[in-house]
Amino acid sequence: MSVASAPVKVGLARKILRINWALFLLICAIAGIGFLMLYSVAGGSLDPWARPQMTRFAAGIVLMLIVALIDIRFFRWASPLAYLGALGLLVAVEFIGKSGMGAQRWILLGPVQLQPSELMKIALVMALARYYTWLDRGRVSHPFWLLPPLALIAVPMLLVLRQPDLGTAILLGAGGTMVMFLAGVSWWYFGTAITLGVGGIYTVMTSRGTDWQLLKDYQFRRIDTFLDPDTDPLGAGYNITQSKIAMGSGGFSGRGFMQGTQTRLNFLPEKHTDFIFTTLSEEFGFAGSVSLLGLYLLVVVFGIASMLRNRDRFGALLTGGLTSTFFLFFAVNMAMVTGLMPVVGVPLPLVSYGGTAMLVLLLAFGLIQSAHVHRR
Repeated sequence: MSVASAPVKVGLARKILRINWALFLLICAIAGIGFLMLYSVAGGSLDPWARPQMTRFAAGIVLMLIVALIDIRFFRWASPLAYLGALGLLVAVEFIGKSGMGAQRWILLGPVQLQPSELMKIALVMALARYYTWLDRGRVSHPFWLLPPLALIAVPMLLVLRQPDLGTAILLGAGGTMVMFLAGVSWWYFGTAITLGVGGIYTVMTSRGTDWQLLKDYQFRRIDTFLDPDTDPLGAGYNITQSKIAMGSGGFSGRGFMQGTQTRLNFLPEKHTDFIFTTLSEEFGFAGSVSLLGLYLLVVVFGIASMLRNRDRFGALLTGGLTSTFFLFFAVNMAMVTGLMPVVGVPLPLVSYGGTAMLVLLLAFGLIQSAHVHRR
């Protein structure tokens, strides 16, 4: 991952051959599982979810291949513009954003409904990769040179938290932190941050019932519900309780395609978006869940391998950052629906229903492919 001269120039035919077609097939396989599950949760119909998802995927695949054939040096040059553009859209959400489900996250551009926070996930990684390509390696861990990347991460996080969208804010922070880690920032900073975080959580929890209590009583009740959903099974703990029932009822091999009782009887919330993994677990059981997880991990392996083989610093950091973001996507969703972390509204990549998320994710894979095709 050394600072490199220009990536190798190759002709169009050779570029097409250099595309990672195994990764392409993995992406198609995961998306195919998504179409199948959206067909199932609609009761055996392509509408209202599967057909639009298939159309978006087809458009996204074309976009991915086009981006893959564009020289990675163009994206290195355009990274600051991409970040500023995404940041401008996030600011615009504050004034002209469309509200829905208690949050203001979308902008209407004619018939298109755009979620700028999804674009920022990519733009942030691009900007940080560009910054660390420009920065001399000897300054990477200097406290002064840590301030710009921390600001690049903090500003969009605060804007997204105002929407509010805790899940996306977490992904932005974690994705940006991974780029800093890959760029070579000293482990001492990460160790200190983790120590302070653990200490902060301990302080908050021990303040309960004291004169200096740091959270409101209702906020502590939310923590109690997360730790033990059975304390409020019909209220705050309903979603995760139903999710666990559905996953448990699937057993090893599942109830069968379109045979999930929790899904069919609408006990499972948001079965086409955040909790679609639970639907898959109920219908295809442990075997189906592990198979999907295996496909996701293969995508991550291909991304890491491409990063390690790339001697262009920008391309390597971009690939590593986007691969890490993809990993966080499915890891957070799976942890959320299994009760390992609070429900924060993170969709399952390439499987959950969603327009902007699908297209942006395929754009990210296009950038990974571009770095792979034009690597030195």
